[in-house]
Amino acid sequence: MDWYPLWNSLRIASISCAIVFFLGILAAYYVARLPRAIKGILDVIFTLPMVLPPTVCGYFLLILLGPRRPLGIFLARFGLQFAMTWYGGIVASAMVAFPLMYRTARGAFESFDQNLAYSGQTLGLSNPYIFWRIRMPACRQGILAGTVLAFARALGEYGATSMLIGYIPGRTATISTTVYQLWRTNEEGEALQWVLVNLAISAVILLAVNMLEKRNRKAGAA
Repeated sequence: MDWYPLWNSLRIASISCAIVFFLGILAAYYVARLPRAIKGILDVIFTLPMVLPPTVCGYFLLILLGPRRPLGIFLARFGLQFAMTWYGGIVASAMVAFPLMYRTARGAFESFDQNLAYSGQTLGLSNPYIFWRIRMPACRQGILAGTVLAFARALGEYGATSMLIGYIPGRTATISTTVYQLWRTNEEGEALQWVLVNLAISAVILLAVNMLEKRNRKAGAA
């Protein structure tokens, strides 16, 4: 059994999760502080990939990063080609996972007791210190839950990934695209093996989310 799809899926999901972790927190922090009208517009923009079909997201990425598109041609000058490459899967996975991280982080920030930040300011603490040492620890349960969900979404991504990077054994194959390819070629036994691998990983992720939610409820009750 070739384990490349598992390795490739894990590295794509891990890197894209790291990217959306910082981008999602940054966007959530600043959007939560904006006026309601602007916040509503940005919410629509940032969460649109969550409601669009993944293949539509992949289509937009092809329009933007395709090898014959202006941006794709420009990036190719620097040796970057996102179409039909494994790291193109990072872009596709990050695009569909970002809304989960953003929405969860924004909810955590909006539930934060702003009086704690005001107290820190009266003590002369800097804004970066307040953010990393006060706000983030207070919101850690929501942040961690968003991170786990973003990783799970990136790991199971198929539509946008298949549109942008396709299926090339040993190069761009992921668990999801491998299952489809094996099913398409009537190799149902091997497809079932990958389905079971995916189920096992998904079960672990769901258990992690449930544990985080349980800890969050206990912290809230305390």
